[in-house]
Amino acid sequence: MGHRLFACLMLLFVPLTGMTAEPVSISHAWARATAPGQEVGAAYMSLKSPVDTTLTAISSPAAESIEIHQMSMNKGVMEMRMMESLPLPAGKVVDLAPGGFHLMLFDLKKPLEVGEALTITLSLKDKAGNTHAQKVRLPIRVSDD
Repeated sequence: MGHRLFACLMLLFVPLTGMTAEPVSISHAWARATAPGQEVGAAYMSLKSPVDTTLTAISSPAAESIEIHQMSMNKGVMEMRMMESLPLPAGKVVDLAPGGFHLMLFDLKKPLEVGEALTITLSLKDKAGNTHAQKVRLPIRVSDD
């Protein structure tokens, strides 16, 4: 009996893993409407984490895959490249916006229509290695205003 009690008490002192302590704050979230037949979409938002965190993956039932992309100008040429992950430094806002970081949705199951909403799941990992998933609902519209 004493060993069982000791084991139970020890569990109280083991830190919980698999979850970050605080969720990432998400604002200005939206997805761009697509034309019928268009198979690629884009989504934007501002992310702020209370601790150093990394956005490691994104998923949605609306698309086969979602990638983090970065657009930049290089000698007058607009370049876009895929990123494996996106760092979210503690306390700093990271904007995903047209012309910069953004999410690309590939092989859309149906067009993204104005007035509807898109649900995505962000997979996040903090510097301690704790992970969690956070769902976001993004209104679909033509622009960010």
